[in-house]
Amino acid sequence: MCTLVLLRRPGADWPVIVGANRDEMAARPSRAPGRHWPDRPELLGGLDALSGGSWLGLNDHGLLAAVLNRRGSLGPAPDKRSRGELVLEALDHADAADAAWSLGDLDPAAYRSFNLVVADERDAFWLRNRGHDAEGIEVMPLPPGLSMLTAYDRNDPVSPRIQRFLPRFEAAPAPDPTAGDWSAWQELLAARADGGDTEEAAMAVVTPGGFGTVSSSLVALPSVEARHASPPVKPVWLFADGRPGEAPYRPVGDEATRH
Repeated sequence: MCTLVLLRRPGADWPVIVGANRDEMAARPSRAPGRHWPDRPELLGGLDALSGGSWLGLNDHGLLAAVLNRRGSLGPAPDKRSRGELVLEALDHADAADAAWSLGDLDPAAYRSFNLVVADERDAFWLRNRGHDAEGIEVMPLPPGLSMLTAYDRNDPVSPRIQRFLPRFEAAPAPDPTAGDWSAWQELLAARADGGDTEEAAMAVVTPGGFGTVSSSLVALPSVEARHASPPVKPVWLFADGRPGEAPYRPVGDEATRH
């Protein structure tokens, strides 16, 4: 179960801020964010080396896309397309609205269930595919404020992780990308299970079976005015190649956000 936290603040210098933990089998091969797709030179993302797709990516137009499995759908299925392809297809677009409505027309039966987020400095959307019984992929705008997604619905308290951490993120100081201050969110993303809590209530997951949190990202998208200023303000992406709290966050290279 991955986790994505998105703070949307229209009109702010940094209107979109994202924190995301990737939970996966440790043995599944992957590569840190980079320009891994020669046929998509404007795309930066983490590479799932097994399927060739991505769990989180950003393109040179300032569009972000991320995909999460829904409950009970971990891993690939032989008769389904990889959900990591959805991130690549979303990032073929220049803005969030075009990406959302285009992917909303896909056949839901072609994929296992998923939550997909696409966001730019103007708009953000959550796409939900419930799985085999879905009549279609639902496209829902994300409102201003804080949105948290796991394997459940947006801000759904049925999720132990959302129930425990949504109030903590809402109460925490917002990151300040200009000052390089991400400390409050870094601490929350690294939080382990407490006392009798299950791993489903932790942000950073550790299990004896090899499944757990394998990486973490912090991303900030600047306003359209800042992106077109002279000099332009570029998106910020910090990546921890390992469990947050153990692996350090390091900036993704400047070549990733060229304009």
